[in-house]
Amino acid sequence: MHDPEYGHGHHHEEHSPEEAFALLKYMADHTRHHCEELHDLAHSVNGDAESLIHEAVESFRSGVEKLDEALTRLKGE
Repeated sequence: MHDPEYGHGHHHEEHSPEEAFALLKYMADHTRHHCEELHDLAHSVNGDAESLIHEAVESFRSGVEKLDEALTRLKGE
């Protein structure tokens, strides 16, 4: 379930730097959690579906790494 405060609409709100950082961190952590769930789910299915789920997890993890790098840069490190 997704936090309704952070909805999935396509509105473009302006956020303060602090809000943007907090939202980005939340989304990176949230996606990381979904990766774990999907990894576990992959072991419940067989064949091509299992492989595709594992590939998707790797893609999500790559995206999370980019979000983590963005967070590092926003912190000025």
